[in-house]
Order: sequence, then structure tokens, then C-alpha cells
Amino acid sequence: MEHYVWICLIFFFAAFTQGVSGFGSSLVAMPLLTLIIPVKTAVPLCMVNGLFITIYLSFKLKEHFDWSKILPLFLASLPGVLIGVYILKKAAPDIMKMVLGCLIIAYCLFRFLRRGRLGQTMRIKAVWGWLAGFVSGVISASISAGGPPVVIYTTMTNWHKEAITSTLSVFFFLSGVVVVVSHALSGFTTVEVLRMDIISAPVALLGVVGGSACYARIDRGTYLRVMYGLLVVSGLFLIYSAV
Repeated sequence: MEHYVWICLIFFFAAFTQGVSGFGSSLVAMPLLTLIIPVKTAVPLCMVNGLFITIYLSFKLKEHFDWSKILPLFLASLPGVLIGVYILKKAAPDIMKMVLGCLIIAYCLFRFLRRGRLGQTMRIKAVWGWLAGFVSGVISASISAGGPPVVIYTTMTNWHKEAITSTLSVFFFLSGVVVVVSHALSGFTTVEVLRMDIISAPVALLGVVGGSACYARIDRGTYLRVMYGLLVVSGLFLIYSAV
């Protein structure tokens, strides 16, 4: 019974993080969950809980939806999910976690070291959105940490913070549905996973509501600093969980 208490605390903090930044619940939850439950239980649990979090955020930001931004990411993620499920079945996820964690930290340090240019945008070609969606699908299905590719892509654009957060929320919801169905068909979403989800989902919703209240009080510059800070932390978590 004690591990249920820890699972609820983990998801409260993880959901609060996503309420503030628009992403990060799985990146925060996964390394901590794997300390108390197996990886192949933690991954589908994170994805199911993530649906509740992203439904709430998507509803909150529905007036900022732009399907021309969302659909390329989502459509590209579909083949990535199939590959990610195969990796979860056949491969040890630790190598992917280590590589992903190192790449995330290296990229964020590069952005932080460009003094005064953290919020600077670039000319981003549409192909990078498709690539980000595909890679996110692979990572989401295999280690439940698909946020960084699409987060990095969106923060390099000139979109305002509501456009970034709404795009991320709807994308994570749509791709999350595909991943959850894929996990269920592959036998990963067990009765125990659903039991843990029923217990922890209400606590996660409380966390995302609290995080959303903080999100409304910050500007785009602060928002981007929070995003990159969380990316660094998530990279460290991924490396730690791999080791």
C-alpha cells in the first residue's frame, strides 16, 4: 500500500510541472516511478495518467488551437509509435535514456550559453516539425518521455507561449491516445496499471490545476527559461534512471 502513496505524490509533482510548462509529467515521473515499480509498468501508467493531464490543459487552452501546427506533429508521430512499441518489447531502454538525456542537456546548455538569446527564434522549416513528431512518437511509446523533441522544436519558433502550450497539450493528448491503445493491444496495460491509475489520476488532476494557476502569471521569457530548466532536469533524470 505504501507504494501507492509514493505513486500519488510523484504524479502530483509531475502534473504540477506539466501545468506550469505544458510538458514534463512523464519526464519527471518516469525516473522516480522506476525506483518502486518495473519500467514496463511505469511506461503505460505514465501514458494513461498523461491523458487526464493533457485533456485538462487542452480544454483550458482550446481558443489557441491551430491545427496547422498540431497535425504535422501528430501524423508524423504515428509510425514512430509503432517503432517505439517494438523497442519497448525487444530492447533495453537504458541506452535510449542515456543518449536522450545527454543530447537534451547539451542542447539546453548551448541555448543557455548564448547570453541574451534564450528567447531568440530561428527560421524553422516544416520538415523539422515532422521529424520532431516522429522522434517523439518513438520515445513516447518506448520510454514514455517523448516531450523533448517537440518542446525543442516549438521553443525555436516565434509562437507565443499560449500557442506553444496548446500545441503541446493537444499533440500529447492525441499521440498519447495512440500510445495507450498500442500498449493495451501489446499487453502492457495490465489490471495493476489500471488500478494504479484509478488511485493516482485524481491527485494528478489536482497537481495540473495548481500548475496551471502558476502558468497564467508568467511571461514568455520566463516561460522559456522554465522550459529549458525543466529540460535540463529531465535530461539528468533520464541519465540517472539509465545508470
